[in-house]
Amino acid sequence: MKLSDFDYHLPKELIAKYPAQPRDSCRLMVLNRKDKTTEHRIFRDVIDYLKPGDTLVLNNTKVIPARLIGKKEKTNANIEVFLLRPTEDNIWEALIKNVRRLKKNQKIIISDDFYVEFLSKDDEKAIVKIHSKDIKSDLEKYGHVPLPPYIEREDEEKDKDYYQTVFAEKEGSVASPTAGLHFTKELLEKIKEKGVNIAYITLHVGLGTFKPVKTEDITKHKMHEEYFTIPKETLEMIKKTKENKKSVVAVGTTAVRALETYGKFGKTEGFTDIFIYPPYEFKIVDKLTTNFHLPKSTLLMLVSAFADIDFILRAYNEAVKERYRFFSYGDAMLIV
Repeated sequence: MKLSDFDYHLPKELIAKYPAQPRDSCRLMVLNRKDKTTEHRIFRDVIDYLKPGDTLVLNNTKVIPARLIGKKEKTNANIEVFLLRPTEDNIWEALIKNVRRLKKNQKIIISDDFYVEFLSKDDEKAIVKIHSKDIKSDLEKYGHVPLPPYIEREDEEKDKDYYQTVFAEKEGSVASPTAGLHFTKELLEKIKEKGVNIAYITLHVGLGTFKPVKTEDITKHKMHEEYFTIPKETLEMIKKTKENKKSVVAVGTTAVRALETYGKFGKTEGFTDIFIYPPYEFKIVDKLTTNFHLPKSTLLMLVSAFADIDFILRAYNEAVKERYRFFSYGDAMLIV
């Protein structure tokens, strides 16, 4: 398949700048793969499509305030450091604009006793050392919520809540698993009361989320590795769900990637660079709730592998016509 196969027209005004409030009041487009039909609902209606004995799988990663805005030592020029992941004690991979202008060991001052030291760079990433008495505390104090660039506004205090799921627990992501943003604690409680199992995986969202596909032949695209873990109790729950011929419902493409890494390779922990695009035979996931994704993105390719690509693009064009809100803070889709 070609990159151009995954393109669609999106008017810029449909990119959501803020999420719906309350979280579960956003719109939900339901896609039925068997009948090739669509329905228009509200997100909290997702419960109507879940049956007792089904298992809902959520990604409990927690977003870190990964954007640091500092000044270059000596020149005092403003510069932004986007932390990606730690590789060892105080050493991080990062994205830095105009990284070529930095010299080895140059300091980027964030505050009096908190600075970033530039060590090296490759084609895409910088390697930096963080100098801090307490990194976690300094990130909380000086770090910014890493809103995606297409939101086109500065982060605000309320984004600390908006851009985090209500079940976020394990710190490590530099982007939110946004399909999970629509769930409230009350909705999850109602889902449990219905007899639906709720299980968790952890996948720390990293650079792969931001990296555009640059090759027209999508098979030549290389995904970045992201760390994941699937707890034993989640695996047992999934096994029981499958034995009882019930559905495993993944919340978001990150949950899909973790579950399908296990389904394909038997791995329950470590790094995954699984790239799912049509055609792909899903081994674990039966239903999927997700957001509306960027044109030509690996996320749109994954969703197009789960449902027929023509059906997905038809649904996306319908969503544009119906003025759905797109991307991280936008509306949701359920594929059954």
